[in-house]
Amino acid sequence: MGGRVDLDGNQIKPITICMIGAGGFIGSHLCEKLMSETPHKVLAVDVYNDKIKHLLEPATLAWADRIQFHRINIKNDSRLEGLIKMADLTINLAAICTPADYNTRPLDTIYSNFIDALPVVKYCSENGKRLIHFSTCEVYGKTIGAFLPKDSPLRQDPAYYVLKEDESPCIFGPIEKQRWSYACAKQLIERLIYAEGAENGLEFTIVRPFNWIGPRMDFIPGIDGPSEGVPRVLACFSNNLLRREPLKLVDGGESQRTFIYIKDAIEAVLLMIENPARANGHTFNVGNPNNEVTVRQLAEMMTQVYSKVSGESSIETPTIDVSSKEFYGEGYDDSDKRIPDMTIINKQLGWNPKTSLWDLLESTLTYQHRTYAEAIKQAMSKTAAN
Repeated sequence: MGGRVDLDGNQIKPITICMIGAGGFIGSHLCEKLMSETPHKVLAVDVYNDKIKHLLEPATLAWADRIQFHRINIKNDSRLEGLIKMADLTINLAAICTPADYNTRPLDTIYSNFIDALPVVKYCSENGKRLIHFSTCEVYGKTIGAFLPKDSPLRQDPAYYVLKEDESPCIFGPIEKQRWSYACAKQLIERLIYAEGAENGLEFTIVRPFNWIGPRMDFIPGIDGPSEGVPRVLACFSNNLLRREPLKLVDGGESQRTFIYIKDAIEAVLLMIENPARANGHTFNVGNPNNEVTVRQLAEMMTQVYSKVSGESSIETPTIDVSSKEFYGEGYDDSDKRIPDMTIINKQLGWNPKTSLWDLLESTLTYQHRTYAEAIKQAMSKTAAN
């Protein structure tokens, strides 16, 4: 632990971090990293702590005095400001961030991503505390290329689809497409944080994740999440593979996405935490442009990887097509491509992702199989018995 230095060769001093949403997928990996590799303290704020239980007990762990769990719902808890005051840095990860909720629970989505984030920004600004706020690659909406004629050669030109933090516009669909309620709320909180920086000197960093993937992501419906819940694409597909059901491709699975391994992404976040002089005032894309696939290709790849991991052959018809209306309900819309430009993070923090798509899928599906295969078999045999 001794003698850790930042990118400019300065000694890194231990700090206290108030992490809101510490019990989620990203929070749990970030807490692990901070406990095992740094001297920093974490005030972990969340309503659930299942994903960080292993860090909280037994209390004999080497870092027992460096992590405290505070069971707080940030919507309405006066203790939040006290915790932000106690910390040097606040990291806000709290959000409703599953596309299935955007058009079925648009009010919750807007409240959770904008209204509930407001006090956090305000307390940081008023108390002169640094903020790392987690936004989303969804704030970019659709690419400029999406509006070109289908056969336009410009669609292949990166200038029309690669997403740049400081240049790309944010293009959303019409108001009745409630899918954009999330992106719009996230964009507005970004603008507010930026304004707090400009007007009141708030030190901030905004993170735009591009599909971070790995163990403990989302939930498997009916096992550690609601039976009727629809998690994000990776957990949806994992759930289908575990149950030996076909993978559902929404609107043919033509959307393109890039996926990055959670452990690579967390490296980037740690660099932001420990290099405030290089990270403050910046918005960073954190993704892996090399891992670009269509959702259909992702389904095919996951089917192959799962066969390898589980030793089970794939089912007869591995995928089926469904319409977005059928899958997500009325008001769904999509963005065509999400390819991050990496210039700014590379220049400021010297960071690049390392893990290939195949390797990150293998690691994640190995975890899913080990964690859930038995529970799902039992759940399925119970249902069959009834």
